[in-house]
Amino acid sequence: MTLERWQNITEWPMMLAAVLYLAVYSWQVLDPETLPDRTAETVLVGIWLLFALHYVVSLALAPARLSWFLRHLHELVIVALPMLRPLRLLRLLTTLSVLHRVAGVALRGRVVIYISGASVLLVYIAALAMYDTERDHPDALITTFWDALWWAVVSITTVGYGDLYPVTATGRVIAIALMIYGIALLGVVTATLASWLIQQVAEEGDQNAAATEAHVHRLQEEIAELRELLVELPERPRHPEQPESPAR
Repeated sequence: MTLERWQNITEWPMMLAAVLYLAVYSWQVLDPETLPDRTAETVLVGIWLLFALHYVVSLALAPARLSWFLRHLHELVIVALPMLRPLRLLRLLTTLSVLHRVAGVALRGRVVIYISGASVLLVYIAALAMYDTERDHPDALITTFWDALWWAVVSITTVGYGDLYPVTATGRVIAIALMIYGIALLGVVTATLASWLIQQVAEEGDQNAAATEAHVHRLQEEIAELRELLVELPERPRHPEQPESPAR
């Protein structure tokens, strides 16, 4: 079996596994009393094993394993860090034909959709992880999911009001990762906006150049028509020279 065929076969099952992981993890964090902890852990560990198996098989089927490993470090991170497994749902953005029609064929459109989806998912996942980490600490400031969601939005936008912040080591690691992503997100947004502005200016310049070229071409045609008319006109007879007046 080739790597491409393996990925095509497992694409949707892995996405469904990511959806299930996100649902169970959200249920475990937001309403732990109604979900048996043993059941939740069994499902989450099973999904982790599924992700790990998929990664190992993909690496084994890769024709150039070292190159594939270096180009897919994010897959290793998704396997290693439980909270990031739902990020595999981002693949949905590249498979839905509706979003492709909205984004068009331009790379900028796909980048905007991908970054938007990644930001929404990361904010939600980071809020879940932060709430799960901070809520049981005696000095915690983030004690509700809505506090965690507010903190995640503030952090990813690099605003940083400082009204809520993590007090645990794990929470600070989550905060560092989210702030780094927020800085990268601002760079992507700025670059995308600059690219759009450059394209608009270039298109306007092309339109002006095309209009100028059309005017010049029209003037050349009019000059050629005037030359033809001048050639077709009959020559006017010259007046005979008047005799010189006699000298006095």
